[in-house]
Amino acid sequence: MEMQWPLILFTLFMAWSAGVFGTAAVLALAGGGKRVQMPALVTSVVLLAVGGIAVFFHLEHWDRIFNGFGNPTSGITQELIVIVLMAVVMVVYFVYLRKPEPVVPRWLAVAAIVVSVALAVVMSHSYNMAARPAWDSPLLWLAYLGNAALFGPLTVTLLAAFFPDAEGVSEDAPEAVSTEAVARAGSVLATSGVVGAVANAVLSVAWGASVVMSAASFTEVGLYWDPTHPNYPIANPAEAANILSGEASLLFWIGVVVIGCAVPVVCAALGRRKGAPAVPLAGVGLACAIVGAVCLRMVFYSAGASVFMFY
Repeated sequence: MEMQWPLILFTLFMAWSAGVFGTAAVLALAGGGKRVQMPALVTSVVLLAVGGIAVFFHLEHWDRIFNGFGNPTSGITQELIVIVLMAVVMVVYFVYLRKPEPVVPRWLAVAAIVVSVALAVVMSHSYNMAARPAWDSPLLWLAYLGNAALFGPLTVTLLAAFFPDAEGVSEDAPEAVSTEAVARAGSVLATSGVVGAVANAVLSVAWGASVVMSAASFTEVGLYWDPTHPNYPIANPAEAANILSGEASLLFWIGVVVIGCAVPVVCAALGRRKGAPAVPLAGVGLACAIVGAVCLRMVFYSAGASVFMFY
């Protein structure tokens, strides 16, 4: 299947937005990271908007997108519902942050985490369909959720470097003061980074394994040529879901496993050490996480062969 770049960007930025918003909410529950809450919220809103714009480039007739909203079981309708709910929670979150004493209540932080998880799950659930065996697995939900769990802590760590959470800290020497709040926020971010990196690695590899196992869903009928696409090469059932040694193997092993999984895990683990350069490690980890997430989505489309070409 050909690459659908608008949808690759849509799912990438949505997972990123959910991860940042969810991480900010986790910090709020822990009572730390007060100064980074507003930058994290703004970043999440921007990422959500960019993802929403990207999806429109997938449509030839933008006005017809509203036709799908009449069906509540439609994936695009469910995505819209969750995005609207997330936007509502973001507005309430913003209102609390604009108060004289910007404290996010626990119920709101929990609501932010719930909608963040829901967004990652719903946008991946839209691709589950029996007609494309490589996509028809709940492990895809978890893989996208793993992306969000990795993006969030790394991004918020970078933001926290510019908006340190310490009273009396001047712009000239933001590193000069270490308070209990700073230590708490740092601990939460470091732990979240390791958990997110490991979860992303395990879930991404697990999804890759499910793609390989989906090959059993195809029926060997020899080579097939689609007369409706005379310029397309002949489809080979044996290569439909072979991401370990087939055409998409380099994307999977180098892009997803090494760059997208292994490097962020190493960066997150090193970041927990005392005196570790958190910002450079978070920057490298985030860059590799983005590359890995894009490669995962490219493998996703590469393996997305339809069972119909084997009927």
